[in-house]
Amino acid sequence: MTTPGLTWLNSAGEGAETALLACCDVPRWATAVLDGSPYADVAELLDAGDRASRTLTASEVDRALAAHPRIGDRVAGSDASATFSRREQAAASTDDAGDAALHEANRAYEEHFGRVFLICASGLSAADVVAAARSRLDNDEETERAVVADELRRISRLRLQSLANSVPSTTVSSTTGEVPS
Repeated sequence: MTTPGLTWLNSAGEGAETALLACCDVPRWATAVLDGSPYADVAELLDAGDRASRTLTASEVDRALAAHPRIGDRVAGSDASATFSRREQAAASTDDAGDAALHEANRAYEEHFGRVFLICASGLSAADVVAAARSRLDNDEETERAVVADELRRISRLRLQSLANSVPSTTVSSTTGEVPS
């Protein structure tokens, strides 16, 4: 089944690359997804995104991480990446004590690994996120890099599905990458 967003992506409409970069801020990933079109259905598109995600280098994962806000931070802005982040972290919104626990988990993770803690937070509570961050502190660097790459793949897939299911053909700005909510 085709959707308005899939039809738009298949036509490589204006702003398609910018919108894809909001899903995963790695130009090679966005190009691979665009180059694989046309897609017969959303599942085929998602498979292409997964394949491209599985080939990301460590430096490309680091680049993509730089585009992700710290989990629990209040994301401002109206660009597609900020909109995606707000949706994904909605369940992790919490009270002051929960915010403090998220902040501490982020701090401990960043101190240990030297990078932002990344998790596909869609549907997770703040307690779930804190528990995951704490448990991942036991990972060695190689294991954690693999976990981060898979979390990035999961986030990219979620964002790509959202994009494919909802983007009307003329509403993504090639300048700002804004996607309607």
